[in-house]
Amino acid sequence: MNERLILVLDEGTTSTRAILYAPDGTRHGVAQRELTQHYPRPGWVEHDADEIWRMTLACAVEMVETAGGADNIAAIGITNQRETVVAWDKSTGEPITRAIVWQDRRTADQCRALVEAGHEPLVQTRTGLVIDPYFSATKMRWILDNVAEARAIGGALAFGTIESWLVWKLTGGAHLTDASNASRTQLLALDGRSWDEELCALMDVPRAALPEIVDMAGTFGSTDPDHFGGPIPICGLAGDQQSATIGQACFDVGDTKGTFGTGAFVLTNMGTQLPRSQHRLLGTVLLQLAGQRQYALEGSVFVAGSLVKWLRDQLDWIDRAADTETIARATPDNGGVYVLPALAGLGAPHWRPDATGAILGLTLGTTREQIVRAAMESLAHQCHDLMEAFAADGAAWQSLRIDGGMSANDWMAQDLADMLDLPVERPEDVETTALGAAMLAGLGAGLFASLEEAATMRPARRRFTPAIAPEDRTRRLAGWHTMLARQLAV
Repeated sequence: MNERLILVLDEGTTSTRAILYAPDGTRHGVAQRELTQHYPRPGWVEHDADEIWRMTLACAVEMVETAGGADNIAAIGITNQRETVVAWDKSTGEPITRAIVWQDRRTADQCRALVEAGHEPLVQTRTGLVIDPYFSATKMRWILDNVAEARAIGGALAFGTIESWLVWKLTGGAHLTDASNASRTQLLALDGRSWDEELCALMDVPRAALPEIVDMAGTFGSTDPDHFGGPIPICGLAGDQQSATIGQACFDVGDTKGTFGTGAFVLTNMGTQLPRSQHRLLGTVLLQLAGQRQYALEGSVFVAGSLVKWLRDQLDWIDRAADTETIARATPDNGGVYVLPALAGLGAPHWRPDATGAILGLTLGTTREQIVRAAMESLAHQCHDLMEAFAADGAAWQSLRIDGGMSANDWMAQDLADMLDLPVERPEDVETTALGAAMLAGLGAGLFASLEEAATMRPARRRFTPAIAPEDRTRRLAGWHTMLARQLAV
């Protein structure tokens, strides 16, 4: 092999993958394993952290073999599902309980108590985040309160998000996290260098159990030679949404991307300005290099691809995810049906963890196809709500760069353009989360002098422009807002 490659470990909610990239962006291989979803109680979502490690390692080993050995890999980049918490014993390196997934709602009562006690203004001002079970800190608190071993092992307790867990296992003991993932815990001030003492005290999470916070590109240690037959440096780390934003080359203030995977996440680059939302959006660290930060304003929709999975697996209404495009395209309209896809509560800008899903407007003439179309339409409706909130916070969208598995659906991409009344741009390769991690790892390994230079890895793009009649857009959005107001008043 003439050039050394970049190995990306992309650990998502439903699967984990390893992808080989050349420095020009060409893919040389992909390995993927599904992850088991555990739902022990209503509102609880768990993963087996050991399974995540084993499946990720198996994918990585396959790609190292494809590359011809560890010597042919210049660097590893890791990107991950954010907010999911792993707790493990430093002395054994083994998890002490299942990982609590970002979708999990078990700490809703704890969050409500914090809000009612008046703590949300402090948390929001300091971290850019609202108080919600989505974030990591209350998950850590729950483990401390409910898993006896967490107390019993004392100083051997380690907390981390998924990239932290993988780095620990790959290196044999490096306990660190990157700034983008740390900014999603509610324990890091947006302008803080390390964990915030007051926030740790408020959430009652011991700082000693938390990892060191590092940049998103650099050299963060090397893998244990036993894993791949030789050491490979780990040079890029990023939460999945920040990684996708980087993979979409949203380097200028105002650049906006939307990732449609299990959930849907929209980020707008705010530059070095600390994001302060008055409309229930989130402020987050977008990028940290050489200790310098750029920030983003973020809106999070909890259910996107998981809605399609629900239609397929729970209702058995479709055989394949791709059927949603065929059905939506063949069905002229929603027949007055609207779907509120609050299967894991409602995210931004509503933040209603208590909300549940609903299908409204049913009549004797309603068809399965109309309900499926209405479910798909709900994605653009929710994004329109986000767009209005971003504009009210002074971050109006000029266009939207989309990615993620769902964005491959041409009908959905066009529906977004129609409902947002904006151009929507989609790359040929929609997996920009992994690409962003490759760009960071390449930068950290010295393959690129800057992220702008690394952006040469980006593939060609397709553009969707609004094509709907304005009165049809207005009618659909009016129906959505009427339904939403009625449901949230319940």
